Amino acid sequence: MSQQPAAVDVLVVGGGQAGLAAGYYLRRTKLDFAVLDAADAPGGSWQHYWDSLRLFSPAAYSSLPGRPMPHQAGQTYPDAEHVAQYLAEYEKRYELPVHRPVTVRAIEDTGDGLLLAHTDTGTWLTRALVMATGTWSRPFLPALPGREAFAGRQLHTHGYRTAADFTGRRVVVVGGGNSGAQIAADLAGQAAAVRWTTLRPPRFLPDEIDGRALFEIATRRVAGDGPRISDLGDIVTVPPVRAARDRGLLTARPMFERMEADAVVREDGERWPCDAVIWCTGFRPALGPLAALGLRGGAGRIPTDGTRALADERIHLLGYGDWTGPASATLIGVGRTARSAVAEIQQLLA
Repeated sequence: MSQQPAAVDVLVVGGGQAGLAAGYYLRRTKLDFAVLDAADAPGGSWQHYWDSLRLFSPAAYSSLPGRPMPHQAGQTYPDAEHVAQYLAEYEKRYELPVHRPVTVRAIEDTGDGLLLAHTDTGTWLTRALVMATGTWSRPFLPALPGREAFAGRQLHTHGYRTAADFTGRRVVVVGGGNSGAQIAADLAGQAAAVRWTTLRPPRFLPDEIDGRALFEIATRRVAGDGPRISDLGDIVTVPPVRAARDRGLLTARPMFERMEADAVVREDGERWPCDAVIWCTGFRPALGPLAALGLRGGAGRIPTDGTRALADERIHLLGYGDWTGPASATLIGVGRTARSAVAEIQQLLA
């Protein structure tokens, strides 16, 4: 006999910062809800980041709704382990109904107003769905001639942990965003040689701008005032990045065009022999379970109004970046979009 599906008013898929923010606001309603998280432990993607990673903002400006992040002793900018511990404590403090490890494989429309989630542990019926899976599980690697022929080590930001793994190695770091700059800075002085390569010249934000200022800029943009963050730069100059830059260790080179067994090769034929390539080339939203619902638009992205999917008002996408709300992929920013998403769901189900 097949097991009957569990049933809730709202199902949240993902137990990282976005899922917990949604849970916080759902807990304040009369709606029955559950959070399904594929990870073995709380902490979201923060439990998997590299050792030297630091937040862009002090703890006081990196908090989820309702619970300030405690200060980390000896650190102005908390590390990833501190954030993971904070998320675990947050989940426990608000007694959020997180089920883990549960992997959601597919979502289907039952045809009678409900959505059915198929997981590796059973099925769930729900009246509304919040997708908060983030991007960490979908690292993006560009298609580049010779990449499969390279005999050295290749890894993505997703797999990088510590510079000590590359002691004495010649490393090429690819990517002009925060991850590329931070990992190149982390490796400087540890690896035998580090070359940082980017598609476009890197743009450092002014030194005085940290995550708090970025959130304030995003907030002003919502009100239609002030510059876009992208107008100011791409890379936050956290202390390690600033130190490496000021020592002349963060000079970016133009992107190479192909790879060989033991080197990367620029368009002009210059070869850079190397032992490892670290791809800091970003991530894609982990929205595979929604594929059967046909929500994607012509450009491949699910069109939304705020967080709500235009093709299905029962479904909200939370925490995927400016696409689903300004600063919504940040700790301090996701609360605002979580609150509005839950308010819309509450109105829909009333």
